[in-house]
Amino acid sequence: MLAVIQAEDYDEALKIANDTQYGLTGAVYSGDEAKLERARREFHVGNLYLNRKCTGALVGVHPFGGFNMSGTDSKAGGRDYLLLFMQAKVSAEKVGATTKLAEKRAAI
Repeated sequence: MLAVIQAEDYDEALKIANDTQYGLTGAVYSGDEAKLERARREFHVGNLYLNRKCTGALVGVHPFGGFNMSGTDSKAGGRDYLLLFMQAKVSAEKVGATTKLAEKRAAI
């Protein structure tokens, strides 16, 4: 099934496409590189196809499952799939705030 909605221009087309609960796959066909670049930045889909068919995502090649109601992050086998099972942690320290390490190094 294919649903078609008429848009006045490219701005409205992107607005219509992004104004949905879903965002699994999107495609843009254009000879205008600026429009393709804008789609890269602004089209909110997990798998974006530019000037090619919009089916056939490959596990391990296309890691993203979709945005919004169209998936739960990465697909099994995708590059970032393992990250779903990890918890990120950042540690920051002011260098030189303590002297114990410097004292140990001096004693060696």
